[in-house]
Amino acid sequence: MAEGTHTAAIFTPVKVGAIECANRVFMAPLTRCRSIPGTDAPQALNAEYYAQRASAGLIVSEATHISPQGKGYMGAPGIYSKAQEEGWKLVTNAVHAAGGKIVAQLWHVGRISHPDLQIDGALPVAPSAINAGLNVTTQNGKQVQVTPRALETSEIPGIVADYRHAAQTAKNAGFDGVEIHGANGYLLEQFMRDSTNLRTDEYGGSIANRIRFTLEAVDAAIEVFGADRVGIRLSPITLSNNCPLDSNTEAVYGTLVDELAKRKIAFIHFVEGNTQIEHSLVGFDFAGARKRFGGAYIANNGYTREDALTKIESGDADAVAFGRAFLANPDLPKRFALNAPLNAVNFKTIYKPDGEGYTDYPTLASE
Repeated sequence: MAEGTHTAAIFTPVKVGAIECANRVFMAPLTRCRSIPGTDAPQALNAEYYAQRASAGLIVSEATHISPQGKGYMGAPGIYSKAQEEGWKLVTNAVHAAGGKIVAQLWHVGRISHPDLQIDGALPVAPSAINAGLNVTTQNGKQVQVTPRALETSEIPGIVADYRHAAQTAKNAGFDGVEIHGANGYLLEQFMRDSTNLRTDEYGGSIANRIRFTLEAVDAAIEVFGADRVGIRLSPITLSNNCPLDSNTEAVYGTLVDELAKRKIAFIHFVEGNTQIEHSLVGFDFAGARKRFGGAYIANNGYTREDALTKIESGDADAVAFGRAFLANPDLPKRFALNAPLNAVNFKTIYKPDGEGYTDYPTLASE
């Protein structure tokens, strides 16, 4: 191998909770919008795509909405219906047949939706009625987002139940575990940050209240899979989807990490940065969070091969998750091992409804 101990370290097996992973090159969640219209169920094309990438130590599936209300993107898959369960079985069976491991990412977009994407044109929901001010593409073309409806306190247990049901659907479909999507300005992060949560009930105000919903979603998944097959994705310093930072990032996410440590979940998957801000402008101690958590730490944020080799060799992470690199390079671990050139991403075909720019990227063997 090209770089001695560095390459050997990133290719050593790692146990993430109860999940035995063959290497530490993980595949990050990548929304690709190629589910069956009308049912939001995966299909054979999706199974082919994921199986091509089964050499990843662990695949985190594209984000999957836990209910019709949780949907925010045309073509994104769900994980709550029987048709979706059967579609995901195609995926997990294909990945497992190819020797891989895969967890489902459970997702509710909250305010990042539009009435066109909701049942009966309902308003999207959020902790508070604050408009994200973005555009969204629906079946009726590009639309300006509307101001969401603040959830009633009495509605939140129902959404927690949706997380539990989605976790059970994932288990029925053969996933090795689940990752709760608590990042990128979606519903759970909207509740966590005081910039988007102005509530005065038990889900707003104090840090303990604002992280309550996230912990309830985690606990619901634990009830189904056990803590050692549940992880979470967090993005403490990310401004995705116009979700402003909390006024005390370190305190909020540090407290959350402490609570997750008590639950002994399998992993935390951290988005460690943001293209819109400098690390020095915000306060969050990722190294400290790793120590406080104690479980597997998955690093993610535009890592290069060289960055990842160093990160794993130094012991600063248990694995590194790659997004765009896996999108265009189905055999990414092999390319890293050989220090081979990487295919470039064709950004024009990321969300096309067919296999172009999806299952047609070449492997080293095919080249």
